[in-house]
Amino acid sequence: MSTKNRVLVAGASGLIGVAAIESFLSDGWDVVGISRRKPQLPSGRDFEFVAVDLRDEKSAHKTLSALDGVTHVAYAAIHENADDLVGGWSNAAQIEVNNAMLRNVIEPLVSGKSPLRHVSILQGTKAYGVHLHPIAIPARESDPRDDHANFFFDQQDYVRDAGKKHGFTYTVLRPQLVTGKTPGALNVLPAIGVYAAIRREKGEPFSFPGGPSFVWEMADADLVGDVIVWAAQSPQAANEIFNITNGDVFEWRSVWPAMATTLGVSAAGDEPMRVAQYIRDNADVWAKIVDRYGLASGDLRAFVGQGDQHADFAFAYGAPAGPVAFVSTVKLRKAGFNAAVDTRDAFCDALQSFIDRKLLPPAL
Repeated sequence: MSTKNRVLVAGASGLIGVAAIESFLSDGWDVVGISRRKPQLPSGRDFEFVAVDLRDEKSAHKTLSALDGVTHVAYAAIHENADDLVGGWSNAAQIEVNNAMLRNVIEPLVSGKSPLRHVSILQGTKAYGVHLHPIAIPARESDPRDDHANFFFDQQDYVRDAGKKHGFTYTVLRPQLVTGKTPGALNVLPAIGVYAAIRREKGEPFSFPGGPSFVWEMADADLVGDVIVWAAQSPQAANEIFNITNGDVFEWRSVWPAMATTLGVSAAGDEPMRVAQYIRDNADVWAKIVDRYGLASGDLRAFVGQGDQHADFAFAYGAPAGPVAFVSTVKLRKAGFNAAVDTRDAFCDALQSFIDRKLLPPAL
């Protein structure tokens, strides 16, 4: 690969942003990460970082137009509603903020010193309306656009039109539920780990807190990062949309025992509860756990992020049925990306990573 390839990863501190940086570094790329704060990579490697608040148009333009030689963008930034995660996805003001953030990355680059060649953006299965209604089984990239308020299609149209105007290609990636080794954001695994630790501390079993049983797919963040690297340099990915999953399916209750083993807790049957509320109600218990084991995750909110709210959605707590969401990944495989990940292993590896980095207590 030419050393002239220089990728800007927007949303560098997020779940997918961190994974993308790791994947690009492993592939030998020159990487620049931008976000409000610099993340620590699970690998411990360093990378070039520029602090930028993408909601600030003037500041973003001044900072990013000065960057030299950016050839690729991996756009993984997102603005979420901290108080109402799911409701925020359809909020008009939130949609406009997300649209503006993307413009505040691309416009300075194309008007500055960067010969931009490719942009990847993230959508996910919310593009199919999975959070609003049943979707086609499996959902395909060629399905008609779902008519609902969102910023995904706005962003897709923007990079399509800007690419035609400025001479770069784009790829739209739609991963199913994403988990990984990065705390905070929408990762449900830190919330699961905190829930498990509190249950153990209180002498309570690691019961499954969700609703009805359902079968689902997910995408490990490291796999998504590898797809982003592939898309950046693959002609087959130019101006295309791809679904992403690990390649298998899972049911929460079936992976619960393996996660329990990793976390050192006793798996048990159903005990429906709102995970977000349980964690909030037991913040004092978590503080005791942090003190006892000298954990680096004393800031509970920073560690869990919105993963506790997302867990309640992902577990179908209080819902009459779980989401019926299966996406076809045939297009991605036919285009040449064929890696796969065992979902149960992905969950356990990420939880073990949190334990190893003293973010979760050790299995006893």
